[in-house]
Amino acid sequence: MNTSPPRGPLGSARPASPRERRAGSDGVTAEQAALRRVATLGARAVPPERVFAAVTEEAGQLLRADQATMSRFVSGGTVVVAAWGKAGVAFPVGSRWSLGGPNVPTLVFQTGRPARADDYADTSDLIVEAARRHGLLSLVGVPISVDGRLWGIMLVGSTRGAPFPEGTEARLAGFTELAATAIASAQVRSDLGGFADEQAALRRIATLVARGPPPGEVFAAIAAEAGRLPGADLAFLSRYGPADTATITGVWTRTGNLAVTAGIRCCTRGRNLHATVFRTGRPARIDDYAGASGQIAEAARKAGLRSAVAAPISVEGHPWGLMVVGSIHEEPLPAATEARLAGFTELAATAVANMQARVDLRRFADEQAALRRVATLVARLAPPQEVFAAVAEEAGRLLDAHHALMSRYVPGGATVVAAWSGTSTAFPVGTRWTIGGQNLHTTVFEGHRTARMDDYAGGSGPAAEAREMGVRSGVGVPISAGGRLWGVMIVSSTRDEPLPADTEDRLGGFTELAATAIANAESQSALAASRARIVVTADQTRRRIERDLHDGAQQRLLALALRLREARAAVPPEDRELVQQLGDAAADVNGALAELRDIARGLHPAILAEGGLRPALAALARRSLIPVHLDVQVPGRLPEQAEIAAYYVVAEALTNAAKHARATTVHVQVAARDGSVRVRVRDDGLGGAGFGHGSGLVGLRDRTEALGGQLRLHSPAGAGTILEVPLPLGGSRMPGPQT
Repeated sequence: MNTSPPRGPLGSARPASPRERRAGSDGVTAEQAALRRVATLGARAVPPERVFAAVTEEAGQLLRADQATMSRFVSGGTVVVAAWGKAGVAFPVGSRWSLGGPNVPTLVFQTGRPARADDYADTSDLIVEAARRHGLLSLVGVPISVDGRLWGIMLVGSTRGAPFPEGTEARLAGFTELAATAIASAQVRSDLGGFADEQAALRRIATLVARGPPPGEVFAAIAAEAGRLPGADLAFLSRYGPADTATITGVWTRTGNLAVTAGIRCCTRGRNLHATVFRTGRPARIDDYAGASGQIAEAARKAGLRSAVAAPISVEGHPWGLMVVGSIHEEPLPAATEARLAGFTELAATAVANMQARVDLRRFADEQAALRRVATLVARLAPPQEVFAAVAEEAGRLLDAHHALMSRYVPGGATVVAAWSGTSTAFPVGTRWTIGGQNLHTTVFEGHRTARMDDYAGGSGPAAEAREMGVRSGVGVPISAGGRLWGVMIVSSTRDEPLPADTEDRLGGFTELAATAIANAESQSALAASRARIVVTADQTRRRIERDLHDGAQQRLLALALRLREARAAVPPEDRELVQQLGDAAADVNGALAELRDIARGLHPAILAEGGLRPALAALARRSLIPVHLDVQVPGRLPEQAEIAAYYVVAEALTNAAKHARATTVHVQVAARDGSVRVRVRDDGLGGAGFGHGSGLVGLRDRTEALGGQLRLHSPAGAGTILEVPLPLGGSRMPGPQT
């Protein structure tokens, strides 16, 4: 088709007739009046749609057309934005036509110049067939350009056999210039209004973010602000996830359609905006969802979207997600939607960064608080089981997990030493698994490094049991103590999405504290064992000395006393001086023997080894210089070290009461139950006892602590003294009754 000058049946123009030339002056007047009316309408800043409708009607009537349309070029075609018909509109607003073939819209789009068609005899395409169907025999089209860019086309059609006269293109161009002016003015007003709106939106969102609301509330507010864009019926934010997934984080809808709601997680594979924006990092649009594919495109179709525009959201230089606005109308979203949407994505990125900063700060504070609580337990040398339980609970709560457990590697497997659960189920302490299969226990054990499972579907062993509890993902971090692999700390979640990427690093802080607690416990255990060995060795030495005294010096002194008595008996009675000397010598030997027996009894009372705690304490009570009320509830024998410790506690307390407290009575209670023996000694003396100044209580405290017990002293001045010692038995009682 030739556009100028026309040649051939398609695009030919006939010369003006004399009658038409005579009417020229009247036509010029009418044309100027029509242009003034349209110009006046445009100057009043009415909506572009009204200007388009007025331009189209004035052009159709002035050029004596039967149909007139104004269309906008969109991706791959045109969309009617204004239409007029003498006897009814043939192509209503919103009608879409694909470009292609020898027809007027396609030629105008390709050349950017006016075009006409006066004969369709040898032409057939969708646009031509539609023109024939409505009886249009000739068409004239003129391009509409805005700011140097082709925007659309003004088209007039006639059902008369004669083609439009020469000059129709030029006369129609006057109206297209007015249309372009109206579009540019409207764009300026829209830009100014959009700038004001965007600034107002920025202030509203900034105010909201400053209040520190939950992220979901902020995302919903940003989506609602984006929904103010012209033509938008739906707006939502999506955050990219792992494995080609995205999660809807905030939604606004004009229609109330709930096909797209916050929290939906969908696959982004296919031909859709999510995939395109993620791949290119640039804005993208879909003007027809017929060819879109993928789960997210299907959700958009269910929401009734006909077109949509998306822009990426980047936070600190990394792709975070995207913002999408969509329309349910035939006409695509305006060409400036991408640019205007970019302003909202920047706002979203700023909000995300601010929220992330606050979340990071709050998370850091929470993490430090949790670590301090565990560190406090470690510092006060709490039992390992208490520390392990605290580590599991603090880690599980802090990392927003549903389960947390700590396991210790043992020959051939692993045993749970602590477990916490935010649900109703948890692995009980003591659960044991063998090493092998697909699970975190095995992976950490074999690799001596952190590991994660983002899908428990193929897990075995403990992973299979966790899957039955609803676990979907987990992270394991090794616990090393003394340079060797001791165990593993695992947190897991029942959510569909995996645990965050920084879970391993954050969990590492807790495993370090656990390792410190283990090292402390092992050091304490080694120290306690060493102290216990010292106590046992000392007791054995005392017993050996007592036995050596009994079997050696005591026996020799006893024999000497007998010989002295025999010698005295053999001396004549009249030798009184010699009898007296031998008697005195025998008395001295008996005194030395008594003192030696007292020394031996202090080293290790023989009655304790032979008869047990009850008779040994009874002997102490009998020898006491002050009355003793004795209450011993110990059936059978106790472990040797427990009996010795209890004996010396009572002996030291009775000595202090008699020598220092000036007490008049002492109450002694000894009871064995629930795996421990408890000794309680109370006097009514002066009080004020302590562990300083060479007190024998220091040695007692060392002995009881070496055996895993505690010595508690309550001795206010003037109110007597109470000494309490709980001792773990640490073994089965010795059989046999006490005498």
